[in-house]
Amino acid sequence: MTSPITPVLTANWGTDRSWTLDAYTAQGGYQALATALTKTPDEVVAAVKDSGLRGRGGAGFPTGMKWGFLPPYDDNDPQSRYLVVNADESEPGTCKDIPLMMASPHTLVEGVIISSYAIRAKQAFIYVRGEVLHVIRRLRAAVAEAYAAGHLGPDSPAGVDLIVHAGAGAYICGEETALLDSLEGRRGQPRLRPPFPAVAGLYARPTVINNVESIASVPAIIGKGADWFAGLGTEKSKGFVIYSLSGHVTRPGQYEAPLGITLRELLDLAGGVRHGHQLKFWTPGGSSTPLLTDAHLDVPLDYEGVGAAGSMLGTRALQIFDETTCVVRAVLRWSEFYKHESCGKCTPCREGTWWLVQVLTRLEAGNGSEADLDQLLDQCENIAGRSFCALGDGATSPVVSSVQLFREEYLAHLEHGGCPFDAAASTAWAPRRQSQEVHA
Repeated sequence: MTSPITPVLTANWGTDRSWTLDAYTAQGGYQALATALTKTPDEVVAAVKDSGLRGRGGAGFPTGMKWGFLPPYDDNDPQSRYLVVNADESEPGTCKDIPLMMASPHTLVEGVIISSYAIRAKQAFIYVRGEVLHVIRRLRAAVAEAYAAGHLGPDSPAGVDLIVHAGAGAYICGEETALLDSLEGRRGQPRLRPPFPAVAGLYARPTVINNVESIASVPAIIGKGADWFAGLGTEKSKGFVIYSLSGHVTRPGQYEAPLGITLRELLDLAGGVRHGHQLKFWTPGGSSTPLLTDAHLDVPLDYEGVGAAGSMLGTRALQIFDETTCVVRAVLRWSEFYKHESCGKCTPCREGTWWLVQVLTRLEAGNGSEADLDQLLDQCENIAGRSFCALGDGATSPVVSSVQLFREEYLAHLEHGGCPFDAAASTAWAPRRQSQEVHA
């Protein structure tokens, strides 16, 4: 069987000192920039559109189309637009952008320069989560190298300036308009839209906001061609992506492959679920996506396939949980995270996430009644689709899906007066749902 692994973004991760300019250029780095500069900005935008690149931050919106939403460029106002890279990766289970920026920051820097040239932006920002100080230092060192080499700066061929900005550590700043408020020095909270960032974004100017992996994919598209990129993946989900496997898996890590690979194939590459255990449930796109089970091992991991299965591809953070995991406790931990990270701007999210934690805490402790499950679902219904941003929706996804898939496990907590996975109760109860054992 031919390995489905497609190293593009990760191709140079094993190179000695891969994060340096010398190592990157030795692997062909910045050649795509030279190619881009022989084209007009409109031709670069067209190439990204033709490639079928979709946003890698979770929503999957076509990148080239997003760039096309900018108003016409004004030659008399050269500072009229900005490129902002969303590197505020902080959702539980999501861990693709940070290793990319650590292993090969120049891939992102080159992508920023090409993308800025394409949209005619002279100023770009990379907004990084403040806690990952090692990533910030590495990015800033790479930016300094790019300036010294003449790739960045007002006198460079593209004329782009790039600033690496450290955020203050708020999950809500991963939402693009909250990120803009934070970048402007205000408290990070989602903005009311319209106007959209493409019209009035950073400093009320037209702004493009893209995820790290989206921008880092641009050099490969320009260097290898839009047709080459479009030839990978599936009909509607094109290209390669990084899948992050974590949890109860033999070899957790980053696996780069074309969109459409299945979890079964990825588990084969990762050595399977840890020896002697069975797959119970997993997340296809981080903790804010509905749970899936072993019945979904062969679902194509692309936007359409995962959507048809009732979940979302999201950030492709595949968290693997075996039969030793209490699904109620796992969902409670995620809900505590969303309650803590709610910015408090809108009532459904601010109050709703608080109440979700109260009810889940009661259920996990074995208190309450079966009616609490209906109350839990009713709370989720009053949160989803009613908040300023997607945090509220994301908080309800694991709750609703866990009740649908593992209702008996919730009831077992009530029956045993506590978590049946605790030592005192583990011999008295076993999950009724039998999962298929998965090994490499």
